[in-house]
Amino acid sequence: MEIAWLEDFLAVLDEGGFSRAAERRAVSQPALSRRIRSLEQWVGAALFDRNTHSVRLTAAGDRFRLVAEETLRRLEIGREEAFGAAQAASGTLRFAATHALSLTFFPLWLRKLEAAAPIESTVQLTADNMVACERLMVEGRAQFLLCHHHREAASRLTNDAFRSIHLGQDILLPVMAPSLQPRDVAAAPFLAYTSESGMGRILAAAWVASGTRAPAEPVFASHLASVLATMARDGRGVAWSPLCLVAEDLATGRLVRAGGAADEVPMEIRLFRPKARQSPGAEALWLLAAGLASTSGEERG
Repeated sequence: MEIAWLEDFLAVLDEGGFSRAAERRAVSQPALSRRIRSLEQWVGAALFDRNTHSVRLTAAGDRFRLVAEETLRRLEIGREEAFGAAQAASGTLRFAATHALSLTFFPLWLRKLEAAAPIESTVQLTADNMVACERLMVEGRAQFLLCHHHREAASRLTNDAFRSIHLGQDILLPVMAPSLQPRDVAAAPFLAYTSESGMGRILAAAWVASGTRAPAEPVFASHLASVLATMARDGRGVAWSPLCLVAEDLATGRLVRAGGAADEVPMEIRLFRPKARQSPGAEALWLLAAGLASTSGEERG
C-alpha cells in the first residue's frame, strides 16, 4: 500500500469526481483509476459504487474514509514531529564519555572550552562503559567520545572512520587501602575489571605487551573504576585505577600506591569523532577543542 493511494482516494471525494481529482493530483485519469483499483485490491473490497454517475462510496468505502483521513493526519503529525526532533538534535552536541572521565575530566574541560568561546548549543552527555560508548559512536548516536586510550588496546574506532585529538595524560596504577598487607600486588586480593570496561581492556593489553602475568583469580569484578576504587578503600584488595579518579584519595591517605613504577600504565585522554562531516555546531566545537589541545598533543587519524 502506498500513501499516494490514500491521497488519491480522498482527492476523488473532495473533488467529487475522478477527472477533477486526476487534475489536482497531476496524473492522467486512467492512471488515477488504476491507483484507486490498487487501493481497493489492497483493502479487499470496492470503495466506490461504480453503478451511479455521481461519486458514491460503498459501505466499505465509507468506513475506510475515516481510516484514510486519520492515517494521513497521523503521518503528517509524525513527519512534523520527526523534523522538529531532527532540527533540535542537529543543534545538540552529543557526547559519550566513560564513567571516570565524565566525573573527573569532562566538567573542567567543558569549562575551558566555554571560557575560550561561548557554546550556544545544548550539551548532552551519556556516561557508560567503553563498549557501550563505542556502540553509540559507531551507530551515530553520539558525535564525540571522551575516553582513555592506549596504543596497544584494541578499539572499534578505527583510523579509517574516526579521528581523535590528545587532550591529556593519565596513569592506570595499582592502589589499595593503607591497612592492607602485604603491599605486593601479586599477593593482594585482585579487584578486576569486566570485559565491558575500557580500563580493563587497556590494562590487559599493557600486560600482554610487557609480558606481565596477570594477577590471580579476582575476588571481585566491575566495569566501573569508581566501584573498584571504593572496594580498594574498603580494604578488599588491590585495584588498578586511573589517577584522575583517586588523586584525592592518595593525597589524603585513604589509598596508597601498591607496587612500583613498572606496575603503572601510562594512558592518554582522547576525544574521538567520526571523519564524516557533522553539524555546524559539532564542527565548530571540534575546531575549538583541537585549538586548545594543540599545545598538549597532536591530532591523530
